[in-house]
Amino acid sequence: MISFDDFDKVDIRLGKVIATEDFPEARKPAIKLTIDFGSEIGTKRSSAQLIDAHTKEELVGILVMCVVNFLSKQVGPFVSEVLTLGFQNHSGTGWVLATVTKPQNVQIGDRLR
Repeated sequence: MISFDDFDKVDIRLGKVIATEDFPEARKPAIKLTIDFGSEIGTKRSSAQLIDAHTKEELVGILVMCVVNFLSKQVGPFVSEVLTLGFQNHSGTGWVLATVTKPQNVQIGDRLR
C-alpha cells in the first residue's frame, strides 16, 4: 500500500494528441505521440504500444491521461518524455489508452486529483 502523499507525487495531466508517427525502430510495435498539455507544460512526446488497439489516424484529437513528472525514457532512438496511461489488452500484445470522452469543465493540462 502507498499513502496519499505518495500518490500525490505522481503528476497526471490531461493532454490532447496533436500528431502521431510510425515507430518502426521500436523493439515492440509502437506509435510516437505528440501531446499538447497547454501553456503550463507545453508539448511533449511519448512512445506507446498501441498498434493492436488504435490507428495513428484515430489517435489525433483524442484526450489522454499522462504522467508528466517521470524522468524521460530512451526507447531506441526516441526519447519518451511522458508516460501515456492505458490498460494492457488481454492478449498481452499492446495497450488500450485511458481516454477522456466527455470533458466537462476540464481543459488540457488539468491535473488528475
